[in-house]
Amino acid sequence: MKLRSAAFLLGAMLALSGCALFGYDLKRSERPIPAKLLSEMNSRGLGAAAPILIRVFKQESELELWKMGRDGRYALLKTYPICRWSGKLGPKTVEGDRQTPEGFYAIAPAQMNPDSRYYLSFNLGFPNRLEAALGYQGSALMIHGACSSRGCYAVTDDAAFEIYAVAREAFKGGQAAFQVEALPFRMTPANLALHRNDPNMPFWRNLKEGSDAFELTRQEPKVGYCGRRYVFDAKGLDPQADPLAACPPLEVDPVLTAAVAAKAARDDAAAKAIADANPNLPAMSYVDGGMHPAFRAILQDKGAARLSKMTSEKTPVSRPDAALADPFTPDVLTRMVGGNS
Repeated sequence: MKLRSAAFLLGAMLALSGCALFGYDLKRSERPIPAKLLSEMNSRGLGAAAPILIRVFKQESELELWKMGRDGRYALLKTYPICRWSGKLGPKTVEGDRQTPEGFYAIAPAQMNPDSRYYLSFNLGFPNRLEAALGYQGSALMIHGACSSRGCYAVTDDAAFEIYAVAREAFKGGQAAFQVEALPFRMTPANLALHRNDPNMPFWRNLKEGSDAFELTRQEPKVGYCGRRYVFDAKGLDPQADPLAACPPLEVDPVLTAAVAAKAARDDAAAKAIADANPNLPAMSYVDGGMHPAFRAILQDKGAARLSKMTSEKTPVSRPDAALADPFTPDVLTRMVGGNS
């Protein structure tokens, strides 16, 4: 019942915000940050021109927008439900595989698309240097509006507008590029237990190093590549070096390195306890991507045409039957850990 109520509340909010966005004389890419969001930023001391950072969690279908505070640490500004992503959990490796990327990406002004066919968008820059060196292929992988995906993260037109506007002002304030951390799921012990047998786990543990560094410091992890993997917050790494070559001696912050290692050990111990207590964990088998449970409830109750009108000017929901087959619901983790995931 709570999820159903949340779905209808979300629907009402989308309908209202949609009315609020239209009617400006300015191009959509030039419209100001909505007054309510700007007021929230100001009340928390998060200036409109301050840097931003984005975190995406594929399994949970959520996008977090973070803003840097006066202390130099990032604070969570808003969480947006993702209406549609495609493929399954795991990295994108092949052109046309419908996979949404997982990794760390830097978004510069040139990657912003004010004339997107999906309302507004920005290019993730896939493949990054590591992915390109590994032979991964794909192009035009975006975060954009609407509720349709062929390898992109679709967040609805209204959310795309807000994110675009906040990013635009950060660029005006001097941020050269903002980081996107695209993760398969929230890196909790419950999720580590749930996916412990997935062949992508070594890759995900590498992503977790950067995720953990951010969570411990609330500062953007510096991203580098060597040894066929991501390296975070290391000095002495040539940014033009071959990402596949062995790592040279690296200078790291011993305090941060120890903190990340300690968090990993705690999470692994907790994940083992959860797995031991839940020997028959459900399989997360995707038909073609997923959708936030709130949108899924609307899709099931009102149909694809109605959801399309609520989330986009003109784009239909992609593969609605596959979206309804998304195996993830929050209660999967709640049952495993008694509400403490």
